Amino acid sequence: MFRRIFLTGILAGLLAGIVAGALGAVKLTPLIAAAERYEAATPGHAHDDAGWEPAPGLERAGLTMLAKSIIGVGFGLLLSAGFALRQIVGGAETGLSHGVLWGIAGFACFSLAPALGLPPELPGSVSADLLARQGWWLGTALATAAGIGLLVFARRHSWRIVGVIVILLPHLAGAPHPPVEGGAAPAGLAAEFAAASLAVAAVFWIVLGSAGGWLYQRLGRSG
Repeated sequence: MFRRIFLTGILAGLLAGIVAGALGAVKLTPLIAAAERYEAATPGHAHDDAGWEPAPGLERAGLTMLAKSIIGVGFGLLLSAGFALRQIVGGAETGLSHGVLWGIAGFACFSLAPALGLPPELPGSVSADLLARQGWWLGTALATAAGIGLLVFARRHSWRIVGVIVILLPHLAGAPHPPVEGGAAPAGLAAEFAAASLAVAAVFWIVLGSAGGWLYQRLGRSG
């Protein structure tokens, strides 16, 4: 079982990370570069040359893909552990079709729901306190995961109602926002980046879930 979980998480995570990294290099990196140019041209902007930054082009794309792959492996292991828990508790196998559903749920928990309050931001955007944003993001992701779990696995309607309430709680409380909205980049560029980031995240999770489900089932048969 451990070998099955490990190989599924590693292989599916690497695949999802490579695909998301390639899409990000094509679509997100040019938007980030454009925002950085706006940020550098803003009066009063002070650029810190002491910090290391990857060079534009292959170096930045390669490191972005590496980071996406590491994140993919982490989420892949979490997903495959969920497959195993479902099998142990409910006796149900996970294949390609169920893997896609798990991928959609992962996208809802870790990308879509947090983005409703804190959309992906370009460099130079005015942001609230980092710790407050991270706390709200984590709370929203956990609440959404718990709520979806109750909606899918709970048998009583009362618990499903609780699941809906849990999902809504972080949004009713409100995400942390800065006193003044704005940033160096135009609003249109920021909106395009947020939409493109969610699209890349959706592809990441669909690939992770579908590949993970297929591999988990395949490794179970070969084992």
